[in-house]
Parts: sequence; structure tokens; C-alpha cells
Amino acid sequence: TGTPLSLLLDQAVVKPQARYVMFHCLDTIDRSLSGDIKYYGTIDLIDARHPQTILAYGLNGKPLPVENGAPLRVRVERQLGYKMPKYLYKIELVDGFANIGGGRGGYWEDNGYDWYGGI
Repeated sequence: TGTPLSLLLDQAVVKPQARYVMFHCLDTIDRSLSGDIKYYGTIDLIDARHPQTILAYGLNGKPLPVENGAPLRVRVERQLGYKMPKYLYKIELVDGFANIGGGRGGYWEDNGYDWYGGI
């Protein structure tokens, strides 16, 4: 159960330079000398507006369980699972991600995974 991400984007003020949607997550995926490394991921605005891309808040008619990403997770059905961040607390529209995290657009991408992750 969820809301199409496109509906949220329709309500937002999307600046012309925005190219990507960045999802900031509550989970600490790793630790470094500079502190906790929070999970994050990005998709482009084309996939964000796809009708199958949703912000999921429920599962099988019930609230989304923590083990499935509560309170909110993104579902991008045209991409692999690592492109569907869980435990969302902030969604940001950005023009690029070179200066964010490791500069590759997501936690797994910073660790060598393909950015698009399509199926």
C-alpha cells in the first residue's frame, strides 16, 4: 500500500535544475572514524515519476512493519532491491550527487554497485 511518488512531486516546488530524488534513511549502515554512515539512495526524476514508483506505508492492508522499512520506504519496481531504500525520513531533490556521500548516488553505489540498478 502506498502513494505514487509522482503525486508528492506534483505537490512540491521542483526547481528546474533538479535531476534526482535523494532518499535519506534512518538506518546506520556503517561506521567510520568520522561517525555513523546513514543509508541513502537516489533515482532520477524519470523513474520517480513512473506510475509503479510508490512511497510504501503499508503491506497487505496493514501498516508497514519495521522489518519491511517502516515508517516509509520507496518501491521502484523497475530496479533492483538496493534501489528501494527503507526507513525514509527525508526526501530531497538535487541536481547531482558528486558532493554527497561517496559521490556515486547511494550507499551501495559508493561501494561499487551500478547506479541505475535496472532489471
